[in-house]
Amino acid sequence: MARYTGAVCKLCRREGEKLFLKGSRCVTVKCSFEKKSYAPGQHGVSQRVKLSEYGIQLREKQKVRRIYGVLEKQFRNYFEKAERLKGVTGENLLRLLESRLDNTIYRLGFAHSRNQARQLVRHRHFMVNGKQVDIPSFLLKPGDIISVKDNSKKLAVIHDSMRKVRDEEMYPWLQIEKAQIQGTFLEWPNRGDIPVQVQENLIVELYSK
Repeated sequence: MARYTGAVCKLCRREGEKLFLKGSRCVTVKCSFEKKSYAPGQHGVSQRVKLSEYGIQLREKQKVRRIYGVLEKQFRNYFEKAERLKGVTGENLLRLLESRLDNTIYRLGFAHSRNQARQLVRHRHFMVNGKQVDIPSFLLKPGDIISVKDNSKKLAVIHDSMRKVRDEEMYPWLQIEKAQIQGTFLEWPNRGDIPVQVQENLIVELYSK
């Protein structure tokens, strides 16, 4: 399976904002973006480029793709699926990305970042509705229950991440049961509840050309 293996902090610098790809590290003084907020590369410090309309749309698409850790072909497949669903295409796209198993594990607080959640899923530490799932891109449906396997419930990385989760701060489309180390995907999220600052309409315009 192809995946990005480069320095993730460079992705934040390229987009000109924090994408929180390293979880809690991104809110500390160790965050590379705090030290180097300019674009990566030899001319990053002095680079002042006025983006065209296409460039603005492209950057917005790249930002969403990098936030959720999705490669180009897979992202395009999500967009095409979003187009076939009822409702607003851009909002459907974000709902599909939010329903990914790795993203939901991150949102529930079982992992510090989506990358870590993806690794935990691939190592077969999670189940959906009682069945083992090792596919990070697995799309959840309302009512699905995500739980940690019995022999994985003592993993320090999961407990360390859960300690930073407050029940009152849980996302409205999710429910967490800390004692059982499991959560429920209650419903498709509303756009206003998804904490991703992007203009998804620009992505629709980009792919509509």
